[in-house]
Amino acid sequence: MHPAPFPVPRLRRTRRNPALRALTRETRLAPSDLIWPVFLCEGTDCATPVASMPGVARLSIDRVVAAAGEARDLGIPALCLFPYTDPARRTADCAEAWRPDNLTNRAIRAVKDAVPEIAVMTDVALDPYNIDGHDGFVRDGVIVNDETVAALVKMALAQARAGADILGPSDMMDGRIGAIRTALEEEGHGDVAIMSYAAKFASAYYGPFRDAVGAAGRLTGDKATYQIDPGNAEEALRCVARDLSEGADMVMVKPGQPYLDICARVRDRFEVPTFAYQVSGEYAMLRGAIDQGWLDGERVILESLAAFKRAGCDGVLTYFAPDAARMMAAAR
Repeated sequence: MHPAPFPVPRLRRTRRNPALRALTRETRLAPSDLIWPVFLCEGTDCATPVASMPGVARLSIDRVVAAAGEARDLGIPALCLFPYTDPARRTADCAEAWRPDNLTNRAIRAVKDAVPEIAVMTDVALDPYNIDGHDGFVRDGVIVNDETVAALVKMALAQARAGADILGPSDMMDGRIGAIRTALEEEGHGDVAIMSYAAKFASAYYGPFRDAVGAAGRLTGDKATYQIDPGNAEEALRCVARDLSEGADMVMVKPGQPYLDICARVRDRFEVPTFAYQVSGEYAMLRGAIDQGWLDGERVILESLAAFKRAGCDGVLTYFAPDAARMMAAAR
């Protein structure tokens, strides 16, 4: 298409007032686009601040139930639960990961009992339970794949039995989606959805999260042998294709904003529900600058989330979820 010469097209015509800008806006953001990641801790009426994530705290189960009610009232459809595991329960065999009454499974049941309309998403990976801080078992310095997958299946089944709506395998082991999907079907949990962390990169943006779940000081080495090299886009697309072929219902790109190109390519190529995780490092940078007065908080939060939608994402996991939802409500 060859546009007519100026002054026939004046692109500023539709920008000249708020009404025209609203009518011609291409990308729209709603609370229903958000998933709220929440950190769990033991205790009652507890909220333990995460030092590297200002404004974020680990919450006891009763506080998480209250957060679920808040999410419902704000129009946020889902929470994603991440546990801070007592160091005494972190072991080489990671058995706490699939114990029926572990912190995550108790929280799932509590939220579904109190606020059943909220979808509960979980994390399926061994790092919160592993004495080595890795997403899989470590044998002679090597993160082993197939043995880890067998453990992840047990963990996923325990979460499905507790009532989880969405399982989020974040480990990046080969073959884990197919193994989990098969086990879910065999045990009668065919309605449980899988949102695969299909394109999860070996990123430097995860540091505050590891503080929040207590894995930072335990991690030996790095995760480069199982997470994707940040320079590899085609490999990321192959990982997405693999996970979809094995039974993933939705896929995720992680981190978010540094990988918007991957988000767009995944959505364009596969045309499946595509999500991004605005990870702890992204949150901490924005929150730190907002708290210092260097950025306009409301504008930059909403602008950062709109970028994911513009790139084709159907939704975003973000620690800003309740703040963003309140801003959207106030703008209506």
